[in-house]
Parts: sequence; structure tokens; C-alpha cells
Amino acid sequence: MPAPHSGKQNSENRMDRLFNRAEAILYGRKTGLGAPILWHLALRHHGRSMLEIANHATRTGARSELGTAAQWFSPFNLMYRAYRLGEPNAAQNLAMTHFNFGDLQGYRHWIRKAARAGETNAQNDARRFELRQPYTLARRLRRLRPVRRDGS
Repeated sequence: MPAPHSGKQNSENRMDRLFNRAEAILYGRKTGLGAPILWHLALRHHGRSMLEIANHATRTGARSELGTAAQWFSPFNLMYRAYRLGEPNAAQNLAMTHFNFGDLQGYRHWIRKAARAGETNAQNDARRFELRQPYTLARRLRRLRPVRRDGS
């Protein structure tokens, strides 16, 4: 007879299935409304859904859309809480957000946190600590560099 699963494990599986469904809806692979599902999960402390909400809320890249850590459902606060829940991508997102706003001290702080959390791209970036990036948004900050031969 198989061992019974704990209630927490079933709840996590259900949350992951709901997140996958919401993601499929948002990216046009299924029909329905994905945002209410994401908010449902975010209110139940699901880190990946918090990140997805923050990503959709900051489409234009304006600093005013980011909000502050004191604003409870601002994108910055959602990314921070997702990081606190154990999502290493949240620290990477916060690092790149600071880089895009020209805050290199904040970039360095969050890229180190992402590297400590186990994000492999962040580990490489923290080791190199490059002030120039191959992203098109870096051109606006005058911090664009060409893509290397190794693809990074």
C-alpha cells in the first residue's frame, strides 16, 4: 500500500497545476481568465504567481509602476515577498530591475542574493559583476555591450 501524501504536498501540487493553467491562459494556449487565478495563488503565498503578477504589472518599464516595498501589492513588494518565499528568480528580477533604473548598488546587492539562492545565471553575473549588459534596454542607459561568442 503506498504511503499517504501529506496535505501540504497535495496543496503544492494543486497550486502548481493552477499556476500552469493560468500561465497557459495568459500566453494564449488555453481560453479563460488567467489573472484571477494568479491573484488567488498570490494571496495564498505562491511565489511564482507573485512574480508573474509583478512581470505583467511592469510592462512599460517606468519607475513609477514599480512601487515601493511599503506598498503591499506593488510589483517591487511582490518580487521581494516571492524572494522571501524561496524563489531565486525573484532576486534575479529585482537585480535586473535595479540595473534597468541605473541603480548599480541595488543591482549588485540583489545579484549577490540571487547567486546565494542558487540562480546559475546570477552566479555568473555576480562573479563577473559586469556594468554593461547585452540587453537592448541597456542601450538607453549607455551600458550596452556586444554578445560574447559563448552566448553570454
